[in-house]
Amino acid sequence: MVSPLSLSKNVCVIGAGPSGLVAARELRKEGHNVVVLEQRCDVGGQWLYEPNVEGEDPLGKKKVLQVHSSIYSSLRLISPREIMGFTDFPFLVKKGRDARRFPGHRELWLYLKDFCEHFGLREMIRFNTSVECVRMVEHDGIGRDLKWMVKSKEKSKEETVVEEVFDAVVVATGHYSHPRLPAIKGMDTWKRKQLHSHIYRVPEPFRNEVMQKAFYFQLAERDNKINSLRLQIVVVVGNSLSGQDISMELVEVAKEVHLSAKSLNITEGLSKVISKHDNLHLRPQIEALQEDGRVLFVDGSWLIADAILHCTGYSYTFPFLDTKGRVAVDDDRVGPLYEHTFPPSLAPSLSFVGIPRKIIGFPFFEAQAKWIAQLLSGKRRLPPRDEMMRCVEELYRSRDAASIPKHYTHDIADFEYCDRYGDHIGFPHLEEWRKQLCLSALVNADANLEAYRDSWDDHELLQQALQSPHFTQFKAS
Repeated sequence: MVSPLSLSKNVCVIGAGPSGLVAARELRKEGHNVVVLEQRCDVGGQWLYEPNVEGEDPLGKKKVLQVHSSIYSSLRLISPREIMGFTDFPFLVKKGRDARRFPGHRELWLYLKDFCEHFGLREMIRFNTSVECVRMVEHDGIGRDLKWMVKSKEKSKEETVVEEVFDAVVVATGHYSHPRLPAIKGMDTWKRKQLHSHIYRVPEPFRNEVMQKAFYFQLAERDNKINSLRLQIVVVVGNSLSGQDISMELVEVAKEVHLSAKSLNITEGLSKVISKHDNLHLRPQIEALQEDGRVLFVDGSWLIADAILHCTGYSYTFPFLDTKGRVAVDDDRVGPLYEHTFPPSLAPSLSFVGIPRKIIGFPFFEAQAKWIAQLLSGKRRLPPRDEMMRCVEELYRSRDAASIPKHYTHDIADFEYCDRYGDHIGFPHLEEWRKQLCLSALVNADANLEAYRDSWDDHELLQQALQSPHFTQFKAS
């Protein structure tokens, strides 16, 4: 439903990562007054690499973490750059920068900086500003008539809390910062090194604790005794792409790497990697940890490890958000959210961008942002609250019927859903080449884990992409 009335709202966007930046742009295009609050010194969110993790809790158990980015030094994109860009701002190769199809993380951060500069978004962003609290202003209205009190604090003014009232709040804080930890017997009493991949940056600390200082490396190399020093035995928990990537790094420095997975039915690509490295072993899930350093597996086998690295994913968390229980996180299910975006009883004044996973993210976030902006201006309307709740409940029932665990509620992995989502606002469907390039990369990674980023056979699809309007609207520089 489209209304001829266009309203301008004062909107607070929390976070200046990919979802926050595109939300700010779409809101401003629709005529809203926008303030973006960003806790870090620059745009990028996760993609703003943070090498210093010394002050962070190794397992990330604190409610509020000091480190936001979970990106490790060698990380490269798992999707080709051609499918990553927003619809009107392609992720082009730039002269003097990382020109690979699967570039390193810095290249995507530079793309986001280019996006910010091209659309003049920086003027809306308050950097080094943490959000302390977001709560509803008390009144009788709901949904469209709500107001929100946002309390924030600038780093340079630690004692000063700024309070502002907004017509709407868009939460765009991402979901790859707060570690999700497994429940393992003995985990809290295991006395050796234990950390989450959230603070993993480089493999060298896993060589040996006494070798972490440079002069130990120099002595070892001078005396040619580096191979005689005791290297570490590391257990990597979790067979995700990050777990696999990090394991492939660790085999170069650790004595042994044991990759613990829920299923021993692994991809051809991972099987090739394991067969190539004598010190990389596949293990089943961990049964228990013992104080003497033993790691017991569910098949009865065990080993004594020096370190355990949990590559077990991340949880949604919004410690600043007070909705009086109307939005909650239950085992990584954020809800209730209509179309993974709107809490039925608080929409459209409260919305979330960037919750869905296993999608081609940037175009989807763009569609979310456009819908939110048009709802706030009155150009479009949401269904009645009861209808939105029925849709949410139907989603939950369908997931339960398919035996999909609750914590995978927001894992979409469905191009058709993404297209239907765009239909709410007339957003264009994903181009066929974008879908096929995504699938091609996934298939290639399964078959050729070590080399898929640098060796591919989708040249025909690549040419279709580069000749499409998405790329021809801009010339590479």
